[in-house]
Amino acid sequence: MTKAEPALVVQGLCKSYPLPGGGRTTAVDDVSFSVAAGGSLGVVGESGSGKTTVARMLVGLVRPDAGTIAVNGRERTPGERGGKLPGLRRPGGGRAARLRRAREIQIVFQDPYVSLDPRLTARQCLHGALRLHGRYEGGAAATRVGELLDQVGLGKREADARPRGLSGGQRQRLAIARALAVDPQVLVLDEAVAALDVSIQAQILQLLADIRRETGVALVFVSHDLAVVRHITDDTLVMRRGRTVETGPTARVLDAPADPYTRLLLSSVPREGWDPAETVRLRGELAGATLAD
Repeated sequence: MTKAEPALVVQGLCKSYPLPGGGRTTAVDDVSFSVAAGGSLGVVGESGSGKTTVARMLVGLVRPDAGTIAVNGRERTPGERGGKLPGLRRPGGGRAARLRRAREIQIVFQDPYVSLDPRLTARQCLHGALRLHGRYEGGAAATRVGELLDQVGLGKREADARPRGLSGGQRQRLAIARALAVDPQVLVLDEAVAALDVSIQAQILQLLADIRRETGVALVFVSHDLAVVRHITDDTLVMRRGRTVETGPTARVLDAPADPYTRLLLSSVPREGWDPAETVRLRGELAGATLAD
């Protein structure tokens, strides 16, 4: 039997930004990974590690300096370190091409309120997504909207409410429903439960697990919360200063980390018997090793 193509393959992503006084700072440096269809990858690291820049490059909000992103074998961002490959076309800039790429990968942000139109009810929001992408019309569109609302656990009251009339968890459910409206192959979640109460986090994580099982969508879960990553992902990629320091099955990475930085992240999580002095010691050792390099 032929092995199925991964849903997402990322190779050699790089991104740097100019500094005000001259020169450049590197946000992402040669990051590669793949996610199987129906699989899930956690991307973790401290603030400034580059994980959110990776998320934004995946959905096209930030253009990579180099590297490639492919969904189901179709390349989205051709390029190479140091410049363009001779004769290689960049993705088409037309509206149809942009919509096609949007249907491949969707993103859910930490604060859905800023990405939802405050004038539209939840039902109108989903109708708008279907209409924008030319998916379903008339009664079929209304039926699909009902299915999406039901899929994320929103009832009639929430369907007729505007964002300001929804709780944080309900707004996040709506953002997930809007992303699913176009049947994406990959769903990127950028700190999607970080702003929610713990009990609501658990509900959203269970919702995502159910959606993944029912639809086969691949998840890329960007988070600083290792407990959340352990719950929702099959594999984990650890980033530090724009680079990958460790990657592998989530259970192995979080239970038997090979890299000192991953051990530092784990030692920073309060738990029974937690010793903050150990975290300080590990951070000092890591800083010393970095200077030695």
